[in-house]
Amino acid sequence: MHLARIHHWAAGQARREQETPLGRGPFDLPALYAECAAELRETLAALDPDAPSWALLDDGVPRAERTGTVRFWHRRQAHETLVHLWDLRAAIGEDVAAPPERWLDCLHEVVTVMHPRQVRLERVAPPSAAIAFQPEGAGASLALAGAPEGAEAVTIAGSSKSLALLAWGRLPLDAPGVGVRGDRSLAAAVLEQGLTP
Repeated sequence: MHLARIHHWAAGQARREQETPLGRGPFDLPALYAECAAELRETLAALDPDAPSWALLDDGVPRAERTGTVRFWHRRQAHETLVHLWDLRAAIGEDVAAPPERWLDCLHEVVTVMHPRQVRLERVAPPSAAIAFQPEGAGASLALAGAPEGAEAVTIAGSSKSLALLAWGRLPLDAPGVGVRGDRSLAAAVLEQGLTP
């Protein structure tokens, strides 16, 4: 239900239109999801990726003045679907076959879009430690913004998939293959607040 609603909402955001509420149901969930996913696919296919759209980038600015593009929703909904597909597959003991680059981009979106938005909306406090994610083979780390100057540095290392799922609250800090350099309790405190909605 959640993912169907999000696809429907995102299609409206991409069109710069307030979506029509879906109501409370009851729903035929497979049919509802198929309908909302088709609406999103058709909307994104019909719009120029560089056309203006509402986005999650400029909170505090009136919706009509936000400066995102349709391309934002191509990326956002791909990640939203990936994470929830992982939820479904994990619930039945299966995995998701997605390339490491997709998981890396999912992590990048958390660090550069989702977590800064959570801080901007005062849903979470700025991180008390300088947290950096070091994905295997990525060459560079991805650091959360907003830590105070001189804050203790903590690096969390692992596969891009593990780090993306950790950032989305799907894996614990002590998950196999995840390593911490620095004060683990500081990293745990930041993650416990939630980096995403």
